[in-house]
Amino acid sequence: SLEIAESYLERFGGRLKILSLSTNTGSGAVPRNIGLEHAQGKYVYFVDADDFVIDVTLETLFDAAENYRAEIVYTEKGFRCNEEFVPKELTEVSWNPPQFVSDVPTFEAEDISARIERLSKLAIAVNTCSKFLRRDFLIVNDIKFPSMRPAEDVIWTIKLLCLTKKILRIPTPLYVYRRHGESVTGKRRSPEDTIIFWTRSLAKGTALLNEFTNELKFFALNPDVKLLLINSFASIQFDCMADALKSLPTEKVYEIFLREFSTSGTSNPALIAYLLTMMNLYRNELRR
Repeated sequence: SLEIAESYLERFGGRLKILSLSTNTGSGAVPRNIGLEHAQGKYVYFVDADDFVIDVTLETLFDAAENYRAEIVYTEKGFRCNEEFVPKELTEVSWNPPQFVSDVPTFEAEDISARIERLSKLAIAVNTCSKFLRRDFLIVNDIKFPSMRPAEDVIWTIKLLCLTKKILRIPTPLYVYRRHGESVTGKRRSPEDTIIFWTRSLAKGTALLNEFTNELKFFALNPDVKLLLINSFASIQFDCMADALKSLPTEKVYEIFLREFSTSGTSNPALIAYLLTMMNLYRNELRR
């Protein structure tokens, strides 16, 4: 919040610069990238417009990064609250399943295979707010948010996992996520619109991941890890539209997939629509 930011400036010095975009981009990618371009500090931290941090958040993250010399400090817990402007109650939550949360500060394994394996088990949260980062690391590796919505934070997180050496996980809850029914991902949509929304993310994201992994020698030597990575991303998208897929007849799902890929310029949209439809049926059979 603005008050917390001003209090930090008073305690540690510095100045506050507010940037305003003329239009709502509908995604956090553009404003985050613009903010990164104007940032001048040693570290970067992204806070969504409807969320906030507690009074010791930045100090705690900064101290952890400095003491452990980490390029990224990753918080495994946070708080949730309802939409009230002044929340009546904060509920502590884990960004990951509780069995994967550490009790003490812990470095993430440097092996990319191990990181992707944990990602596939949802043991590494993909939300932007859980990560406090060295700005020079982002600049040197040219890590920006892709122009897409939703799941731009998933692609961004994957690049972090593949390109950084020292990621420190801490169990301290420091960020407050406000439940918002009109957020990009939380907005109510019809089953058909939900499938379209996440299918576009699936198509754009898998293409970006294929391009990114093709640039790294590691994935050329480890094609199994590349497949696991792309499958992990696809699984997230399918999980987000799972209820919508179940609510419609299989032939209707196929028609939606076919229409989406027919208008996207993709070659052989009928085959892609068929494979996605069959994959959805297969996933449902496995979960019975």
